[in-house]
Amino acid sequence: MRVYIHNEKDNVAVALEDLKPGERIKISKGGFEVGIEIKQEIPFGHKIALEKIKAGEKVVKYGEVIGMATSDINPGEHVHVHNLKSLKYT
Repeated sequence: MRVYIHNEKDNVAVALEDLKPGERIKISKGGFEVGIEIKQEIPFGHKIALEKIKAGEKVVKYGEVIGMATSDINPGEHVHVHNLKSLKYT
């Protein structure tokens, strides 16, 4: 297991190791196994998009909304402060 999905509602996962562009990971989502190509370097412990998240849409981790995307995020891309606005401090 290279990423961890906390809740089936999540649209992001947490990298359990450093992930490099071009690598592929497999996840179980909605009862299906899905392959995702890593698009950007994702450091250990950081979030990776599991699906397309458009600017202004909710980012979900632990089954809860943790923030809003500030730009479009494609599957396999790094989700962090450069494209995520936390709702905790607003």
